[in-house]
Amino acid sequence: MLQSSSVETKTSWVVASVALVVIAMAFGSAWITAVALKDIAAEVEGARSIPALASSLAWLGSGIGGILMGRLAEKIGVRWTVLGGALMIGTGLALSTLGPPWPLYIGHGLFIGLIGIGGINAPLYIYVSRWFDKRRGSALALISSGSYIAGAFWPPVFERAIANFGWRETMLCYAALEIAIIVPLAAIYLRAAPELPPPVAATGASPVKARVLGWPPNVVFALMCLAPFLCCIPMAMPQGHLVAFCTDVGLTAAIGAAMLSVLLGAAFISRQVWGLISDRIGGLLTVLIGSVLQAAAMTAFVFTQDEVGLFTVSAAFGLGFSGIIPAYVLAVRELFPASEASWRIPTVLMATATGMATGGWGAGYLYDYFGFYAPAFAVGVGANLLNLVVVGTLVWRQRLTRMAKV
Repeated sequence: MLQSSSVETKTSWVVASVALVVIAMAFGSAWITAVALKDIAAEVEGARSIPALASSLAWLGSGIGGILMGRLAEKIGVRWTVLGGALMIGTGLALSTLGPPWPLYIGHGLFIGLIGIGGINAPLYIYVSRWFDKRRGSALALISSGSYIAGAFWPPVFERAIANFGWRETMLCYAALEIAIIVPLAAIYLRAAPELPPPVAATGASPVKARVLGWPPNVVFALMCLAPFLCCIPMAMPQGHLVAFCTDVGLTAAIGAAMLSVLLGAAFISRQVWGLISDRIGGLLTVLIGSVLQAAAMTAFVFTQDEVGLFTVSAAFGLGFSGIIPAYVLAVRELFPASEASWRIPTVLMATATGMATGGWGAGYLYDYFGFYAPAFAVGVGANLLNLVVVGTLVWRQRLTRMAKV
């Protein structure tokens, strides 16, 4: 009758904090291209879709790489995939300076994305989730904030560095910095995770009853992959194009970089609150609430062009979308066996990365076609509404299954 003791200790939070720093440094590499979007585009006849595609390839590569590296980390340990990922990000940044376009595409898609961030992001989600059993939602919210810390801190720094030294020199300096920080942290702190206690309470359940929310498990999982793909299309658009959008409406690049910092700083702060909320109401309902708020803020981007309004909308956007991604990961851990986490979590993260890639590149493509961002933002709102239909269906099924058990 006694419950197994919790795996959570002070060491769990030390590991989560180290993972936060590592992810923040890894994702910092992707923000250089977002800040330098117009500078890079100027070298290819002003085509913004080219640097936007490079950023998208980094997202897409990180998603595919997460599946591959998640399994590799199960065999050789997360320490080695993180060490390799740090070195590959540095290599990708150095290679990208030889472009655009193709060295930029290969550097971002293959080295920064596939074997760089891919070896860091998804493996660390799985790894950290095994250090927690009571406050897993809060821990996942913390480490997933790494990309927002990067986005809040680095864009103003990159904007000044690019203005004074150029985007190539900025990439090379950052390559050296991220290797110098990630490599020793991974070598010292990323040891084997504790073994989770076996699910004793589940031994009486019939093995035939392998249904999730009353449906076949893979039907639910397919919807859980479709939903983040749809919600990440609009999520990527302001993040990848806000600096360029600001300069289009008469604001400076420095203001745009500051606005991006506000957006992602708000996301970082609110994500910790979302983590606490998700521990109480569950992953799916957290996704639904966050997606509603994101849709409202995305709609506001279509109609706002003044400085004060854009700062306000940027902060609101950050507050809304920040809890969505870790809530998807939490939902996977809530609905599916822990033994399946090593492939289900990276697959969901690949869906989010594919959505981010589609949204980032799509906004650049639509800008090149129409000459302004409103059509792209409208497409983002449409994708967000479809996401609400999918997530709403899953929440409805969850409520029905819970009511049936009462």
